[in-house]
Parts: sequence; structure tokens; C-alpha cells
Amino acid sequence: MENIVTTNRKAYYDYFIQETYEAGISLLGTEVKSLREGKANLKDSYAIVKNNEVFLLNCHISPYSHGNLQNHDPLRTRKLLLHAKEIDKLLGNISQKGFTLIPLKIYFKNGKAKVEIGLAKGKRQYEKREAIKEKEAKREIERHFRGKH
Repeated sequence: MENIVTTNRKAYYDYFIQETYEAGISLLGTEVKSLREGKANLKDSYAIVKNNEVFLLNCHISPYSHGNLQNHDPLRTRKLLLHAKEIDKLLGNISQKGFTLIPLKIYFKNGKAKVEIGLAKGKRQYEKREAIKEKEAKREIERHFRGKH
């Protein structure tokens, strides 16, 4: 059972997602409580591989509302927990030109916080416009069929 905390809605607009990986995330206690309240934002976040470890950067998890002086830094770098084989595979793919790691969503699975990261390649401006045209065409077709019934 998944309990989705937040999604990166702009990721599918800005990037072609090639593969997705489920990673655990190393959090502090107040961060977990804040996530359970749904206070997270993946807007400009990304992941990097450094020293065979994967880190999540720019992920904003708001300070816990009932926290005290031990509250966490909202934008701190967090370690992602992946198997060594997955990290090696990611390293091979990221070394190719144009690929990056983008977090797609944060969710709770069996009581544990997880991050879905995607191996992504950036879209160009004209590709984004094409995606918008396709969406609008699908909506128009659905409207047309709904009107006939």
C-alpha cells in the first residue's frame, strides 16, 4: 500500500523518463513527521551520485510544525538508499550525455519513506510544445465523444 506525500508534476513535462528506481531515503525524525503531514516539495530537486552513494539535493521538507530547536534544515542533502548494482547501473547511464536523476515522487510504503527517482533526459522547447498539443487534442476528442452520448 502506497501513501503518496508529493509528486514532481513538472518532471514529466520537462523530461523524458527512461527508467524509474525505488530508493529508501535517510531522514531525521522531524523530517518523517513533516512528511506524514504532507509538507514536502520536489520542484527543483535532483539526485547525484558521489563516491558510489546517491544523494538527493534541493528537496524541500518543511520544518515539523510541533518541532523544537532540534528541527531539521529544510533543504539539507539527504542520502538515498539503493543497492550497489542499481548504483553501478545508474553511474553507467548518467555518464551518457544528457541524462540526469530526477525525483518523481515521495511516498510511504509499508511505513517507510521511499523516493521514486527517474533516469531522465531533458526535453527541448519544441518537444514540450508538441506534448501540450497532444494533450489538447486528446481532450478535444474526449469532449467530442462525451457530447454525442
